[in-house]
Amino acid sequence: MSAAAWLLVAPALWAGYTWGSHALTLGSVWRGPRAGRKIALTFDDGPDPEHTPRVLDILAAQGARATFFLIGERVARAGALVRRIAAAGHDLGNHTWSHRSLWFAGPRETARQVRQGHEAIFQAAGAPPRFFRPPWGMTNLALFPVLRGLGTPCVFWTVQTEGRRPASPALQVERARRRLGPGAILDLHDADGVPGAGARLVEALPAMIGMLGAEGYSLVPLSDLL
Repeated sequence: MSAAAWLLVAPALWAGYTWGSHALTLGSVWRGPRAGRKIALTFDDGPDPEHTPRVLDILAAQGARATFFLIGERVARAGALVRRIAAAGHDLGNHTWSHRSLWFAGPRETARQVRQGHEAIFQAAGAPPRFFRPPWGMTNLALFPVLRGLGTPCVFWTVQTEGRRPASPALQVERARRRLGPGAILDLHDADGVPGAGARLVEALPAMIGMLGAEGYSLVPLSDLL
């Protein structure tokens, strides 16, 4: 194939490998059953040595349980914190080894990111992660066979109160109030994927949990929602 022809074909192949894979996410988890007033709190990008312990303290004070999607290379440096998360009754999820975008990972690197993250959590907690969430929600065609081999469902979210743009604590609480409903999966960040995200979340979380409780919601880990 000539260089000119390859320049035409390569973008189409990449689009199929990445964007095309999102058709498969229709079979992934985006929310739980609408019956009952349950919401799953989920936290991405930890464990963070500063913010994750504060999140755990807030959850304990409010009697809430959640799901933590952990980055493997951070888990490897914070085994005691991972065990604290598990001991408090929270679910553990895999958020890859290094939070690399799977849009820019070939099949071999995709498998490494998923399996190495999975194994790091298993080694730290003594049990495998129950769920997987891709960084930024980006998938590729190589991902889903790896997840099937591990028996790990892919979980996205119904509502995200802060994405790639910073959102004030007050705005995050308001977004949760307006957008959440029964069976929703709320995506939060207890580490600084976006600068300052962990601190903003710690400030917003007590008011967010209080607001959801006042509206009659039970806050549960994914294993209790699904």
